[in-house]
Amino acid sequence: MKRAKAVNFLAIQTNNYLNIKADFTMSENLYSKNKDFEKFEARFPIQAYKLLRAYEFEIKVVALDHNNKELFTKNLETDSYGGLLAKIPLPKNCKDCLAKIEAYEISKYPGLELHLGTFIPLKITDNRKIIICDFDKTLVETKYSKPSEIYDSLTSPLKNYPTLDNSVKLLKSYIEMGYHPFILSASPHFYEDAIRDWLYANEIFTAGIFLKDYRRILSILENDLTPKDIKTQGIYKLGHLLDIVNMTDIPSSVVLMGDNFESDPLIYLTFSELMSGRVEPRQLWNELKRVEDFKVTARQNGLFLNKIFQIKDNVKHHGLDKEVKIYIRKKGNESQLNIRAPFNSYHGKIELYDGNLLNEDSKKQIEAQAPTE
Repeated sequence: MKRAKAVNFLAIQTNNYLNIKADFTMSENLYSKNKDFEKFEARFPIQAYKLLRAYEFEIKVVALDHNNKELFTKNLETDSYGGLLAKIPLPKNCKDCLAKIEAYEISKYPGLELHLGTFIPLKITDNRKIIICDFDKTLVETKYSKPSEIYDSLTSPLKNYPTLDNSVKLLKSYIEMGYHPFILSASPHFYEDAIRDWLYANEIFTAGIFLKDYRRILSILENDLTPKDIKTQGIYKLGHLLDIVNMTDIPSSVVLMGDNFESDPLIYLTFSELMSGRVEPRQLWNELKRVEDFKVTARQNGLFLNKIFQIKDNVKHHGLDKEVKIYIRKKGNESQLNIRAPFNSYHGKIELYDGNLLNEDSKKQIEAQAPTE
């Protein structure tokens, strides 16, 4: 018997909202077959091939307090790929009362509510600091340029690839300072289990993961991503950056980590300008659309304009003193970046570093921000 399963479930509580990002699929019931349990070991992406299928669900979310008393219930519909992104207003004076969330699937078997799990929300209320990090070529030296390399990446655990030690140290140093981590990668959505295993092995336990759903690229019904977005990352990554800060209620401090192999510097600088609240979103967007990484369809243009104006309003509401720090891992020995318009001048906004060696300025800056006993 197949039943619904939560592939991932990220719940973030801010002062006024419960934000949920989740993905669901249909999976064979673990206890429906007589088979021995297998030894736990690092998974590789192709094992999650069933996530290439698409299902729609109706999810019942039940919020409970510390005494298991029901605070509220909300029924939510996923998109056609089983994805859920929801922002639920919290009842008044509920900042400290929400303890956990129960999720149920209620549409596949009428009359039955199938329990999907109990989840503890991440609370980002007063101390709103986050770090958003790329994965490939920022934390791990992966390779995808040749067919043989793509095959190896699908059939091998990520522990087989070299770890960029100082990138990991940099990420963990900010986590120790109270920054909550998010992984934003252009890797396919079925890489999530493999990435999660790698993060756990490197003692990074609470990161929210945002990946590119390749089913949307090939769909003729949903065109928020199109075939051009297989190679270009601008619209995808910037869109998810805005989703993350919206879910965390516009943090007061944001750290971004990426690499100089694709378009991370341009994407991060654009995000920084939007977070400053000093730039007119439409003017910035019109300039960006001339850049190849930000070519959009008419639908994408409308969706993205809606996001950036929403962020503009939220930033204005929360004040214009948002701190954004950008770290870019060097491709080689370069001492400066070649940034296309409209960000030809980026000095003071980006810290270049070697993935295996942090420079002295970076070390001193991190040490200065570290909490004192």
